[in-house]
This record gives sequence, structure tokens and C-alpha cells, in this order.
Amino acid sequence: MLDHIGQIPAAAAARFGDREALVFEGRSFSFNELNDLVERAAGGLGDLGIAPGDTVTLYAPNAWEWIVSYYAIARLGAVINPVNTMLTPDEVEYVVKDCGATAIIASPEKVDAIMGVKDVSDVRAIISFGDDIAEGAISFDGLIAAGIPAPAPVTVDPLALSTICYTSGTTGRPKGAMQSHRAVIINVAMSCQMQMRGPDDIVVSALPCPHVYANVLMNCMMLFGTRLVLQRLFDPAAVLADIAAYKATIFDGVPAMYMFMLNSPALEDADLSSLTRCYVGGQTMPVPTMEAVESAFKTPLIELWGMTEIAGLGSTHPLLGSNKHGSIGCAIPYCELRIADAEDAARTMPRGEVGELMVRGPIVMMGYFGDEEKTRETLEPDGWLHTGDLGTMDDDGCVFIVDRKKDMILTGGYNVYPAEIERVLAAHPAVALSAVGKQPDAMKGEIAKAYVVLKADATCTEDELIAFCRESLAAYKCPRMVQLVSDVPKTSTGKVMRRELHTLDV
Repeated sequence: MLDHIGQIPAAAAARFGDREALVFEGRSFSFNELNDLVERAAGGLGDLGIAPGDTVTLYAPNAWEWIVSYYAIARLGAVINPVNTMLTPDEVEYVVKDCGATAIIASPEKVDAIMGVKDVSDVRAIISFGDDIAEGAISFDGLIAAGIPAPAPVTVDPLALSTICYTSGTTGRPKGAMQSHRAVIINVAMSCQMQMRGPDDIVVSALPCPHVYANVLMNCMMLFGTRLVLQRLFDPAAVLADIAAYKATIFDGVPAMYMFMLNSPALEDADLSSLTRCYVGGQTMPVPTMEAVESAFKTPLIELWGMTEIAGLGSTHPLLGSNKHGSIGCAIPYCELRIADAEDAARTMPRGEVGELMVRGPIVMMGYFGDEEKTRETLEPDGWLHTGDLGTMDDDGCVFIVDRKKDMILTGGYNVYPAEIERVLAAHPAVALSAVGKQPDAMKGEIAKAYVVLKADATCTEDELIAFCRESLAAYKCPRMVQLVSDVPKTSTGKVMRRELHTLDV
């Protein structure tokens, strides 16, 4: 196994050579070409003074330049700070000041708004992709074209800091999860082993590169020779077209992506015959929707689970094992999962009972950057990490997520889980997407409110949806309110932001 991320491009070139690695917007890159671009970018960044241990922020949507930048930073022994493109300039300023970044690599449309960061932080250089370079920025293409030799490879401890990935910050300021080189590489290796990804696979993905799920796919390409067809942004028709055009064997996405694809007119004529399996993660997916995907795509849909704090996946189903719909599968090799008492982490719950999912192993983060208090709250002294997910475990060690601990609704003394309501609504023939949030109530404390997106040309009333829920759920679990909407707030990965649902209230 390699010691650090910076070694990956050269190893990939030595192993796979001129085989096609990446396709982006019609442009193809071999493993040799990617390694050459990484070496050139590392030479240019090194000439700017970026040195081992420096932190470099990556602030851009999916692009070949993003991938080259990621590996070039690691090639220098520097620390990668990938940030969500949905962050505002103020939020980016907070992140770069918090982690002490010395440079920002950004896409052209982001540069103007962040130029002032240099005046209030340690950032010395802002590097821009593209041809139209803002005043005061440095051309990324120019750094590559200069052909400056990269410094000699550095020695990096596998346990050293490789990446600082900031969480979404839905409960306050974002927290920077610190990931070691070993955590990232082991996560990718074990995830690929469970899912049997390799040189014969062609993967289509529109997942954002800064997200750990997409990071696994990118590193899987480099470490195991899969071919990655990367889209800049998710578009259902474009995904379906690329699966057919490139004869993709795998599609990876979040639940909302599949729901939009199921509702796309392009699905009817799409040729998906090359697919051997699809994967879904980022949020629990209702079983009826999973079954609808499998029926339409004519291939297995396999669920996985992961989080920023573990550098990617923590569980999935082995490709040759049982695929239990509604379950996120079992722990990846070298790691452990358990269900703990939500009020006493030292106590493990009996099989089948609800508690907090916890994970332990070499993939677990080093802690939150500069935040010992949050680190202590999240990491137990014996290495177990609090995930914030509530779930159960069956006798096979497979985990079933019930909901996010913080999303639970306490109504009249009863626990109500939004995901349970969403699973029921997903079975309604008129529903394309649903999300459930909480509303304050004078009598019950909190009540559940469902926000529902109907399928194209479908009709249904709010009362009909409430009545539908009553057929399957206990009275206290049913939503007391339903609002029909055109869409719901989502993260850049397509994950529903339940805490933002209130912004839709009418």
C-alpha cells in the first residue's frame, strides 16, 4: 500500500500507462497524461512557494483541473482543503482563516469574490482555472505551461495530515475534519474491495469532487484503474446519455439524483444495458424508490453509507453478498460498527434496538482542526466515533438507518423519525420526492410537516397524502401538515437539508 496520496499519480501511470483514465466534457486523459499534468502543476505550485505542510484550498466545481490540483498539492507534501462550491465568499474566508491556508485554487467564476481574502488571512496566492484570469490572480494553465520541474518527492508519514474537509456547518460554524493519508487510502482500497471495482469498470459520476463520496471514486480511478466519466454538474438527461455513450458499468449517486432520473422523459429511451450495478449514498433511500430504480435501470441498486469524518465509506454491501434493501450494509474491512445507547455511548444496544451508529477503525478522522472540544464530543477515548445517525443492527451485522439523531421530532412525548414518513410517501404513485421537517406546536411540542414534489403531470392533494400516510403509520407518526413544492433545499451533493425546509413555508 502507498504511504501517501502524493504517490498515487506516478503509481497509476506506472501501472496503467496510456489507458484512458478520465473523460471530462469530451476530453480524454490517460493515466500517463494525468501524472504529467500533476508533475507540472506541482512544479508551478512549488515555484510559488507552496511547501510541505502548507494548506491549499480548492474552491471549484468538477473539472479535470480540480483532480490535477488535488494530487499536485499532495505531491508537494502539502495539505488539501477541498471546500464546497456552495459556500459563500464569507464562508470561504472563515475556512481559509481557520485552517491557515496559504493559497486558494479556484474556478474563474469564484475568483473575483474572494480576492479580498488575501488582505485578511495567510493566503498569499489565488490561482485561477480557465483563460480569463482576474487581475491579481495567477493562471493555473500558465503554471502547467511553464514546465517547471516538480521538487523531489517528499517523505510523508502515512499517519500525517493529508486533508482538512469542512462539514456543512448546519449546527453552527463548519468544522474541519482532519484525515490522514492512511485513512483516505485505506478507505478507498477497502471500499473498492467490497464493491469489486477495477479496470473493467466505467463509472459515470456527477458527485461534487470536494465531497468524500466523489473522492472515493476519483481515487478508485487512480488506484485501481477504473475509467471515470465526470460531469461538471448533475443533469438527469446528460447522465443517462453518458451511461449509454460510454457503456458505463456503474453509476453512483445520491437519492435525489435517482428520483430526478426516474422522473426524466429521457429515461424512456435510455440505453442502460451496460450497467452491472448502481450505488446510492449520502442519505437513506426508501425501499419503494430503490425497487423502482432497479425496475427501470434493470440492474441492482446497492446502498452505502459514509461521512466526512471517516474519509468516505464506512459500510456497504459486498458485491457477491446479500443486498438488503433498506440497509446500508456492513462495515468495510478493518473497521467496526456498533449501535450504542444514544444517552450512554459505552452501552451497546441489543440487536434490533434503536441507538446511535458508531464507527471505529483506521478510517476515523484525527479530530476537528483547532477544535478540541468538538473533537472530544465526537471521538470517544477508545476510538469510537459518534456519527449522529440512529439505527439498528441485525444478526448479520447489517445496519438499518432510522434517521439523523438531530432530525428526530418529539411529538407529544413520542419519537417521530422523518425518514420513516419519507419512506411511506415515496410509495405514493404521484410522489417524486419528499422531505419531512419539524414545526413547533403549542400542544404537542413539535409536529411533522412534509414537503412534497409531485411527479411530472401527476396530481394529488395535501389531504390525500396525509390519508395515505395514515394507512401505514401510527397516528402520532403521520405528518400533520403537507405542502406541495417545486423542489426542496439540497446540498451540492443533492442531499436534502431538513433544517432549511422552513424557508419554504407559506
